[in-house]
Amino acid sequence: MHDAGHNPHAGLPFTDDDATIAAVLEDVSIPALMCSLVHMTGDPSWIRGDIRPQGAALNEYQGFMSEEMKAEARRRALPAIARYRDNGCVLPPPPPPEVLHEMMSYLACAPVEDDVVPMFLEDLHLDGSDAGAVTWRDEIPAEVRADAHVVVIGCGEAGLLAGIRLQQAGLPFTIVEKNPGPGGTWWENRYPGARVDVGSHFYCYSFEPADHWTEYFSQHPELREYFVRVMKKYGIDAHTRFNTEVTAATFHEDTGRWTVEVRTADGATDTIDARFVISAVGSLNQPKLPDIPGMEDFAGPSFHSARWDTSVDYRGTRFALIGAGASGFQIAPTIADDVAQLTVFQRTAQWMFPNPNYHRPVPDGERWAIRHLPFYGRWFRFLTFYPGAGLNIERSRVDPEFDDGSGVAISESNLATRQLFEGWIRSQVGDDPELLAKVLPDYPATAKRTLQDNGSWLTCLKKPHVELVRTGIERIVADGVVTVDGTHYPADIICYATGFRHNDYLWPMHIVGRGGRVLREQWGEEPTAYLGITVPNFPNLFCLYGPGTNLAHGGSLIFQSECQVNYVMGALRETLASGNRTVEVRPEVHDEYAERYQSEISQM
Repeated sequence: MHDAGHNPHAGLPFTDDDATIAAVLEDVSIPALMCSLVHMTGDPSWIRGDIRPQGAALNEYQGFMSEEMKAEARRRALPAIARYRDNGCVLPPPPPPEVLHEMMSYLACAPVEDDVVPMFLEDLHLDGSDAGAVTWRDEIPAEVRADAHVVVIGCGEAGLLAGIRLQQAGLPFTIVEKNPGPGGTWWENRYPGARVDVGSHFYCYSFEPADHWTEYFSQHPELREYFVRVMKKYGIDAHTRFNTEVTAATFHEDTGRWTVEVRTADGATDTIDARFVISAVGSLNQPKLPDIPGMEDFAGPSFHSARWDTSVDYRGTRFALIGAGASGFQIAPTIADDVAQLTVFQRTAQWMFPNPNYHRPVPDGERWAIRHLPFYGRWFRFLTFYPGAGLNIERSRVDPEFDDGSGVAISESNLATRQLFEGWIRSQVGDDPELLAKVLPDYPATAKRTLQDNGSWLTCLKKPHVELVRTGIERIVADGVVTVDGTHYPADIICYATGFRHNDYLWPMHIVGRGGRVLREQWGEEPTAYLGITVPNFPNLFCLYGPGTNLAHGGSLIFQSECQVNYVMGALRETLASGNRTVEVRPEVHDEYAERYQSEISQM
C-alpha cells in the first residue's frame, strides 16, 4: 500500500460521510468513476464486468449508459469508496501498464492502438510527474546557459508554457507581450458569450489541476483568471514585458544571434539580444475587418468582436452583427434578449453538432470527485481527449468512387455525419422552411470549422426580433446596413465578427533571416514550416501554433502547444549540449514534409 498524498492527481484525503459520497456519485461520469475504482481497490474487474460505456463520442461523459446501469454502478461504488476512506485514503500499488491500456480501451469502447498509448500516458501523468518538465538543466554548463538568452513573442497559452519550460531549463528569457496581461486570445476576446469550444478539463495544461472549472466549456473571465494564476504560480510575470510589441527581428550570421526590436505602448523603442527566438503569437489575435464601402460613415459605435467596446450599452438598441462564424455564433444568443432588434448577416451557413454540455455548469459532485477520487480527473480528461484526438483522419478523406448525387458529401461516412448534423438542425428549426433554407449548409459536413450548439443558436434565430440575413452587403450607411438587393437594415451598433488574419503568420513583424531572407517574402501566400515549427533560412527561430497547425481538429490547442514546446526544448538542449551555435531545419526535410502535408490536404 502507498500514500496517495505524494501524487497531485491521486486525490486529496477525505472523511465525508456515506450520504455525502452518495450525493457526489449522482454528478459524476460513471465511466471515469469505474477507472478510479481500479486505482482505489487495485481490482481491474471494475472495468471487466457488465457496467460498460456503450459508445464514445465528443462531449459524451456517460458513454451512453442507461439510467439503470448508472444507478447500479453507484450502488456498487459507494461501499468501495467508503472502505477507501476508512482505510485512510491509502492506495494499493498502481495498475500495471497493460491494465492502464485496458482502461483506455474501456473508455474508448474500442481497442486503443499500441502506438498512441504512450501519448495518452504522457498526458495523463498517472505517475504524478510532469512528463514535459525539463530535467536537463544541469547537463548544460552554467556559462553556456547564461549566454543563451531566449526571446518569446507573446504570453498567450503557448508563450506562458514556453516560459515555464525555459525557467525549468535555467535559461535566461524574456517574454514580450503586446497586451497588459497573459492569455492571448482570452485576454483580448471579451465579447458577451465568449467561451472555449474544447472541454475545459482538456483545455488546460496537463500538469495543472482541473478541479476549479465551474463550467464544462469555460467562459472568458475564468480562462483569463486561469492564465493569470498559472503565470503568478510559476513567477513568469517577472520575465515578461507587457504592453510591448515586437516589430522586427534580424538574424546575424557572424554571431548566430538575433536582434529583436520592440515598441512600448508610449511609442518608445528598444532592442533585445537573443540566442533563440520562439514565436508564440497565436492565430486569433489580429482581427480581420471586412472591406465594405461606407464603414467609416456609420454614425453609431462599431467594433470588431475581438475589440468589443465594453463602454457601449447595447440594451434596447438595434444591433447589427456582421459575421456568424465561431464568434458570432456565441454573441447572438447571449445578447438577443437584451436588444430591441438583432440583425445577423451571415455569408456562409455553418455546420453544427449537438452538445448539451456547452453551457452546462460543472456540478459540485463532479468537482469533489476530481479533487478527491484517485485519478478520476485524469480519466475524465481522457474522455474529453480521446474522441477529438484526430487519431483517424480517413473519415475526412475524399472517396473518388463515392457519388450519392447530392454533391454535398465526399464519402459514405461523411454522408452519415451530414445526416446526423442535418437531423439536429431540422429538429431545432421545426416547421420553418425559410429559416431552414438559410441555416442548412450546401457543402460537405466538417469541410469548414464545425460549431457546437446546445440549441441556443437556432432558438435565438427563431425569436421575432431576430433576423438572419444571407444576402450580401453592398455598403454601410450612417444608420445601418444596405444589402445588394437594396434592402436597408437600420442599426444603432455594428459588431464585425469577421474573424482573424489566420494565414498572416507573425504579421506585421519584419523577420529577416540568414542571407537577408525576409520571412514574409519567403512564405508568400502559403506559409510552411517543418512540423509547423521550423523554417529554412531562419536558424534558432521556432514557431508555436505555426503554419499548418491551427484549428486542425477537435483536440486542445494547449495539448498541441505542449507537444510543440517539448520539441523546441529538445532542439535547444541538443544545440547547447553539442556546442553548436545554431539549429536549423534542412531544406530537403522541410520540403518533403510540406509536400506530404499538401498531398494529404488535397485529398481531404
